[in-house]
Order: sequence, then C-alpha cells, then structure tokens
Amino acid sequence: MADHINPLQTDKPGLPIYWITFVLAVLGILDGTYLLIYKLTNNPSMCLGSGGCHNVNFSPYSEIGGIPVAVFGMAAYLVIAAILLLEPRLKIAQENGSLAIFGISLAGVAFTAYLTWLEIYVIHAICPFCVASAVIISLIFILAIIRLIKQPAL
Repeated sequence: MADHINPLQTDKPGLPIYWITFVLAVLGILDGTYLLIYKLTNNPSMCLGSGGCHNVNFSPYSEIGGIPVAVFGMAAYLVIAAILLLEPRLKIAQENGSLAIFGISLAGVAFTAYLTWLEIYVIHAICPFCVASAVIISLIFILAIIRLIKQPAL
C-alpha cells in the first residue's frame, strides 16, 4: 500500500547527480558563510595560505553596492539547494528545477570567471576559499548540463 508513495523519488535514474548537486550546494553555502564571517570580523587567523584571502576579501571588488560578494554566492547556493529540496515535492520545481539550476549556475560561473580574472590580473592575490567556490559552482554547472540532457520530456 505504501509503495505508491514516493516523496523522494528514489527510482529516478538521475538521483546520484541530484544528491551530488545538493551536497555541492551545501558546501557552497558553508564556504560563503566562512567568507562572510571573515569579511565581517576581519579575523586574520581565518585567512589561510599566503594572505591572499585578506587582499581579495578586503579589496574594492569584494562588495557590490556595499553588500559583500559572499552574500550573493550564499544566496545562489541557497536557492539551488531549495530548488533541489522542492523538486520531489512540487510539480513546478520538478518541471523547471533543472533549467533554473542551469541558469543560476551559468550566471555563477560567469560571475566567478570575472572575479577570478580580478584576483589574478588586478588584485594579484588568490583566495583559496574563492577558488573553492569557483570549483563548486563549476561542478554544479556541469551537473546541471548533465541533468538537462538526461531529463525526460514531461
């Protein structure tokens, strides 16, 4: 009787990609939270490596309209995680979630490419946590493409 109830849709062939994407989004949220805490506290012991994270996170490019860039990253990762959590429960999220995640991650990759360019050619410093976020959003983007390709027509 209960086998017709499938709230997590465990029979979907793309389930590993779903969960890997979710774990990456959570890692992105944690990374963004760390960067935001560092930005707000200016705690030098939080900066790892050669000090590049300090130069990057306190450069004029670390904020947009007074809002730390980490907030935008955290928001993107939170929205991706929320979409993934809603996909098994809401038809609109199930039908459009893959495309929405693709769009968010595409914007994230483009913005990250710009920020990485700034780190290398303008600031001349590399933040390891920013690099981690760049890798995470790039992986989410790749997985989003795979999900779109494998998504059955609804």
